[in-house]
Amino acid sequence: MKTRLLTKFAVFFFLIASLTYSQGYLAVAEKMPVMKGGMKALYSKIKYPRIAKDAGVQGKVYLLMYINESGKVDKVECVKGIGAGCDEAAKEAALKLQFSPAQHKGAKVKVKMAIAVTFRLEK
Repeated sequence: MKTRLLTKFAVFFFLIASLTYSQGYLAVAEKMPVMKGGMKALYSKIKYPRIAKDAGVQGKVYLLMYINESGKVDKVECVKGIGAGCDEAAKEAALKLQFSPAQHKGAKVKVKMAIAVTFRLEK
């Protein structure tokens, strides 16, 4: 129980630190970007890693994406992963995504956005 609580605290702390660390990317904008094609577009770009399938690895990979003014993903960080190649597969897919640009005070801006990617084996 303590380990789970510490893990959740560590993820929360990392998210807060990442969101407040400024590299010209806003944590919040008046109009946040929207993923073109929705989550379906993301999942269509992910290939479940063979090693993860063989080992029965399932779970969520938490990503922090840096999205530029044109809606392109510049960088992706894995906040919390599950290993077995799933973290890398999620990051690779996220880099291929396209978003509508974020806007703040009438101007297109760069933003950070967190998402969770679920890896689930079919029965």
